[in-house]
Amino acid sequence: MGLWLVVMLGAGLLMSTWQTVAAAGVQRQGDVRAGQAKSEAERCQECHGVDGQGAGRSNGPEGKFAKLAGQYPEYILKQIRDFRSGARKHDLMAIMAGSVDDDDVLDIAAYFAAQAPMKGEPARPSATGRKLYQEGDAGRGIAACASCHGAEGRGLRANGFISPAIGGQEWLYLDKQLREWRSGDRRNSSGGVMNLVTQGLTDEDIVALADYISAL
Repeated sequence: MGLWLVVMLGAGLLMSTWQTVAAAGVQRQGDVRAGQAKSEAERCQECHGVDGQGAGRSNGPEGKFAKLAGQYPEYILKQIRDFRSGARKHDLMAIMAGSVDDDDVLDIAAYFAAQAPMKGEPARPSATGRKLYQEGDAGRGIAACASCHGAEGRGLRANGFISPAIGGQEWLYLDKQLREWRSGDRRNSSGGVMNLVTQGLTDEDIVALADYISAL
């Protein structure tokens, strides 16, 4: 595949990813203060942390729970809806998602979004991970992760479209999600975008990417 095709593919993937989240159809801004109380009452903080930085070793294996600090509210809402509908599979989250309505989720999402952005783990040097993330691999048809998620992994927002923040996410969570996208166990991106972009990744590539992204 030529380099220009990879660039065009990356641009197409970016729009598809954004469109997925824009489809969440957020009707109002969430209330941060109400979201703090609701996230505690609904036990969100037990897994995702009071500050959205994840529970880590204090509540099960490190990486079991996603960090939500600084994440876009619209993205959180879409994931909750997908857990609720079964478009994204997770037994515990399906139960949790079914216990809150969209108005509550908007407030909870606003609270986590208002927290300081998720923090990277101590750096694990990975030249392979950096290259794949920032540049992709034209020879293997792998688009750069940065084309959708930004050079620092903070996601992108433009004209109502959003790509989620991933920089500083838990290492094991990143590793697990990349493997599930590749295998098809997870398939809730628009048009199967993430399933497509992960097909060319080897196990070693996924480890390298998790190393790099978790340290951003």
